[in-house]
Amino acid sequence: MCGLTTKLLTYHIVLQFANLGIRSPCTDTDGMLIVSSFRGILMAPPCFQFRKSTASVMQSLSLSVLLAACFLIPTSRAQTWCGKYYDPSKMPQSQAPPPGGAFSIPSASQTPLLAFRCVPAIKPYLAEDASSSAAILIDSPVVYSHIQGAEAITLPSGSLSNAGTLSVSVSVNGKVLANGAVPLNVTAHEISFNLGDLTPQVSPYNLSCQATYSGGSSSSGSPQVFSASSSLSFLPNPTNGGVTKMNLRTGALLAKPANGQGSYQPVFPIGFYTEFQYLAANLSLIDELATQGFTIVHPIFESTPSQASVNEVFGRMQQNGLYFMYDMRYDYQNAANVTAQVNSFKSWSNLLVWYTGDEPDGSSDPLDATSTAYDLIYNLDGYHPVSLVLNCQDYYFTSYAAGADIVMEDVYIIGANVNTSLMFNTPCTSTYGDCGCDNCSPIPAGLNDALPPANASSTPVPANSGIGSFNDVSDRVTSFLDRMQAVGWERTKAVWSVPQAFGGVPGDRYWMRSPMGQEWVVITLLGINHGSLGAISWSDPTPVDIKGNASALALALPTITPFLFDATAIRTNYLVGGVDVAVWTRTNETLVVAINTYYVSQAVNWNDVHVDGAGAKGVFSVGSAQTTSGFALNGVGSAAFVLPTSTLVSSNSPKESSSSGVRRTLASGYMVMTMVVIFGSVLFVS
Repeated sequence: MCGLTTKLLTYHIVLQFANLGIRSPCTDTDGMLIVSSFRGILMAPPCFQFRKSTASVMQSLSLSVLLAACFLIPTSRAQTWCGKYYDPSKMPQSQAPPPGGAFSIPSASQTPLLAFRCVPAIKPYLAEDASSSAAILIDSPVVYSHIQGAEAITLPSGSLSNAGTLSVSVSVNGKVLANGAVPLNVTAHEISFNLGDLTPQVSPYNLSCQATYSGGSSSSGSPQVFSASSSLSFLPNPTNGGVTKMNLRTGALLAKPANGQGSYQPVFPIGFYTEFQYLAANLSLIDELATQGFTIVHPIFESTPSQASVNEVFGRMQQNGLYFMYDMRYDYQNAANVTAQVNSFKSWSNLLVWYTGDEPDGSSDPLDATSTAYDLIYNLDGYHPVSLVLNCQDYYFTSYAAGADIVMEDVYIIGANVNTSLMFNTPCTSTYGDCGCDNCSPIPAGLNDALPPANASSTPVPANSGIGSFNDVSDRVTSFLDRMQAVGWERTKAVWSVPQAFGGVPGDRYWMRSPMGQEWVVITLLGINHGSLGAISWSDPTPVDIKGNASALALALPTITPFLFDATAIRTNYLVGGVDVAVWTRTNETLVVAINTYYVSQAVNWNDVHVDGAGAKGVFSVGSAQTTSGFALNGVGSAAFVLPTSTLVSSNSPKESSSSGVRRTLASGYMVMTMVVIFGSVLFVS
């Protein structure tokens, strides 16, 4: 990155000078670039560090001009990314301190613990919902890990299914709102309450839940008591603009159509980041995005647009049924700018979510910066959730994620050397270096089936080949969800993905090529298979092959997402050779999504994933063929099938650890267990 924070294209610094009327860049005594503009100070990692790029803008600015601009900017301070130094001329690897900030994995417990938790089913409820059903969700998992709020529980001998129930009382601001009996070891058990007992208000209510358990015998002989707290948002109806609710049963967003007319429906956001002026210069691009099946656009403001231009672009999105994410990456630490922008844009009916920190962990923004912005936005609005994206694999996750309802991940493996920095000729380790994919692992030694065609070899692939592995995408989503479970956020926060849709720009030393269209699908579906509920790619314009495959998936999603957003569906994950499979089982239907992470053909039998395959109907396909006994996937091919739910069949296929907070079924022979797994350890089993 030359002159701007992460995700800013290095060549945009020159555009910024022109667009913002900046006379010339200068540096402070520590070599940090200071940009005098409404955006304030922009921290500047070393020149030539290209992190993201789009070909269309590069075509309008020659690389020689860019490099000349970079040479003008001294950078004497040793820089870090994800807390790790990467430039040996500023900080030799031998002298570099470790980054710190690693997530503390909860310790195991030899005795059972109750992780009692409660949240409202919907955030926010509105005054207009007062006559509708409302509920509090109770989670009562018996766990063997010291996750947030887990307390010792004495249980009778025998199965948990016969261990009795919790007597739960729900209070708001000290007033009892509802009571109910809740089984032990369940998730999302609903206790209904009457919203009419409350008065809509701007500030959230304090929600308190108390559980009494008499099934076991405590040392004192008295009932065991557990407590949990949360907040309940019950807002006045908005005077104008739309509302985005979160269904905390599933993490799905609920919104009215982009024009504000109609009922609330689940939204799966799929679309691209794109520069605002790119859209403003050709409004028909917005029409095209809608026709291609995308549901959302994430505009980035590299300059201050006119109000007329804003009205044209966002109005055109609204007409086409497209939502937008409002990006405040440059301003989220400036309270005055945040206030002005939230007040200016909150009335748009197609505003879906706010967006604050753009890789704040990478640039080591103040640890409380995202939370400060989050609180301010909720004070100003409260009707739309807040999102951000984290780039680091494990760097102060809890601090940065605290400031969002939606935490996005951006793992970019295609065209990257994940072992060696080509920019600085250093290794990338857990304590040093920046390879564009933080703490990512290469494909395993000898696994030639996972080699992209450009890297095909007749000899076994060595260890530390530097060739990125698709597993890092699914691992990142899973680890984010695991951490949320550990700190008690599994219901109040969701994970989205930022699939890679760029690479191969001349001069880029991080990503030597862009993904093929089928690789983009693999990356996107891996996120979905492991719990991601949104896909906003960096960035558009993108290669035609990616756009075509992305459109095909977007158009197929309305058939797929009802399974993702069904609170009763059970997701099971399998690994069959190199094929990542997720199965969502509902009462009458089953969804199977399969992704070949190898570059050679792979076959999967239906019984490998515990379904008999009768009546299977393909709803999405990129390089697949269905047979009576299963299906085959070409290299990096993907497919989705819907079939009638039937009796599980035996399988010896390995099952992957599930995303935290998601119920899943594992079969061993014909014995079925339901469990939640976190950090590789079983939390609860029934």
